[in-house]
Amino acid sequence: MATRKIITINEELCNGCGNCITGCAEGALQLVNGKAKLVKETYCDGFGDCIGTCPTGALKIVEKEAEEFDFDRTLEYVAKTRGAEGAEAMREAHKQHEAKMAAAAPRQGGCPGTQMRMMKPSQPQKAAVAEGAMPVVMKSEISQWPVQLHLLQPQAPFFKDRELVILSTCSPATSPDVQWRYIRGRSVAIACPKLDRTEGYVEKLAAIFTSNNIPRVIILRMEVPCCGGLTAMVNAALELGKPQNMVVDEVVMSLEGEIIRTNRIY
Repeated sequence: MATRKIITINEELCNGCGNCITGCAEGALQLVNGKAKLVKETYCDGFGDCIGTCPTGALKIVEKEAEEFDFDRTLEYVAKTRGAEGAEAMREAHKQHEAKMAAAAPRQGGCPGTQMRMMKPSQPQKAAVAEGAMPVVMKSEISQWPVQLHLLQPQAPFFKDRELVILSTCSPATSPDVQWRYIRGRSVAIACPKLDRTEGYVEKLAAIFTSNNIPRVIILRMEVPCCGGLTAMVNAALELGKPQNMVVDEVVMSLEGEIIRTNRIY
């Protein structure tokens, strides 16, 4: 099962009015003993159309481990229980949901450099590919794109169930060991607390921490005082999101590329 958005019902607040039953085009909710219940996780698409129909605030969308939404089986279920009209209503709701997703998707602005992708770490070349090209001496351990925190999306697939290293912008240039020691096998976010426009960084980090089942985060920062802002942003994100089952280590690097200290901060 994956972590995704899904409806939850507070039975203490539910008054059994049934508004949510008709408000859910997927038929994911039913009244059982006077209380709304989720029929099947696979019937809930997580968009929460039913929430606006609830007069008591008993419904809430949360992110948790749940079975994936199954459009085809849900449509079959709706057709059996609500007939052709209900099935058509579900199709229309699905179109509206897709439109919302498209509208919410980050705009790339036509720049290929911001397009999200997952990659296999490169292998060293034995010879130059073309005349004048330079052979690779040390392979890159990067397995994703983009890497700048400003461009990253919290729901990017390369964050799922992987350790994350948050690099200060200067650290990879300071030590050649960063690739194999810290980037290898991990997702990456690069940021500079002094030169970046950091508005929204705390909220983005909190969303990354709480949405992807990340077991460990490593902050690799330089010893200069301004770089402490990177740790401060992470601490603020931890306070905001309060992720569970995750540890965070701060690694401080000297200007010569040596590790000065490592601290467990969460």
